[in-house]
Amino acid sequence: MSVHNKPIRGSSASEIARSVEDAIHTGRLAGGDRLPPIRGLAGQLGVSPGTVAAAYRALQGRGLVASRPGSATRVNRPLLAAPSAGVRTPGLRDLASGNPDPRLLPSIPTALRAVSPRQRLYDDDANLPELLELAARRFAPAGIPTDSMTLASGAMDGVERILQAHLRPGDHVAVEDPGYHGVLELVAALGLVPEPVRVDDRGPVPEDLERALGGRARTLIATVRAQNPFGSALDEPRAVELRSILDSRDDVLVVEDDHAGPVAGAPLVALCSGGRPRWAVVHSVAKSLGPDIRLAVVTGDPTTINRVEARKLVGPGWVSRILQDAVVEMWSDPDVGRLLEAAAQTYARRRSALIESLAAAGVRAFGRSGMNVWIPVHEEARTGQLLAAAGWGVRAGEPFRLRSPSAIRVTTASLQPKDAETLAGDIVDAVRPSYRGRIA
Repeated sequence: MSVHNKPIRGSSASEIARSVEDAIHTGRLAGGDRLPPIRGLAGQLGVSPGTVAAAYRALQGRGLVASRPGSATRVNRPLLAAPSAGVRTPGLRDLASGNPDPRLLPSIPTALRAVSPRQRLYDDDANLPELLELAARRFAPAGIPTDSMTLASGAMDGVERILQAHLRPGDHVAVEDPGYHGVLELVAALGLVPEPVRVDDRGPVPEDLERALGGRARTLIATVRAQNPFGSALDEPRAVELRSILDSRDDVLVVEDDHAGPVAGAPLVALCSGGRPRWAVVHSVAKSLGPDIRLAVVTGDPTTINRVEARKLVGPGWVSRILQDAVVEMWSDPDVGRLLEAAAQTYARRRSALIESLAAAGVRAFGRSGMNVWIPVHEEARTGQLLAAAGWGVRAGEPFRLRSPSAIRVTTASLQPKDAETLAGDIVDAVRPSYRGRIA
């Protein structure tokens, strides 16, 4: 990239940073483009190298560029203003948006009628004690300590507040690859540097985690079950392997995301069972009770929870107590409990139906838990186009990947088993046409 064909101008750090930011927003600089070396750009602009370095630091702090020691500064891939925008296409069966099946969600009006929430004032308790008590019971089987807890407005809000409590732009973070695009975008937006860690059916691959932590990463963000998009779920043997790596690294912040909770189709197995200086587990209700119930319970070490609470006080203050009332009601209702058990079983059947139909044709797919199936393909865009022509809307894997191979993500939450065989046949047509006849 040269300053001649993609101009960068300015005589101060703020002007140079604004010029680069404008070029990114207008498309003259794209994700992955390399910015000029500091000394080279300083010479062309007639400013000191320190001025250009300050501009690059400001851009990194805004999450617009990333820089690694000894390598070039590059533009981060563009953030998605609305991650699900454009995923659904009229006329296509929606297997792309990642939504739970609305028919498997409990009734919000029923819950609200049952609690009859009252007006609460600014100085009332921010977190309902009965909600935290119910949450503690959910963490207990996995041995997760609950001495310090707070609430966040959903899983991503919780993860963001935890990262901001400890990290600064330029810090390196171990992230799953493939991993949830929201986490990858959040890491970029905070000016952090992702260190990809491969995942398999049982979670992060130990040797990859060891490599990342042996480098510059001092934070791990991991999904304990229903990993999006791969479907990984930690089991105890894998957790033991990962804990043995983490136990020798007290300086590492471990952030665990349990976004699917009781509908994940796998038990909760955690990496953090107490004793770590810095850790947190985020349990969201979005997939089980409904995406519009923006609430997650966060448990962790006292310092992390205190920092999250303090920052929340100068922002939203608290999570809506009406939502807290609703969650208490639903978590306390035996009928809702039975519905969530049935939902977990239903999601498992739908997920397995597609994986098994693909396996019958020799096409490998992954989805040990959760609501998504990850299918390696050679060409994401072409596969998506062919499936769209057959009436299916699926998600290209690119937003979820750093170094992992090409794939598509299929959300099976609402896919009926009777339709799985048809979809599998269309996928085979798209990726390996000669195998179409092998699906009976």
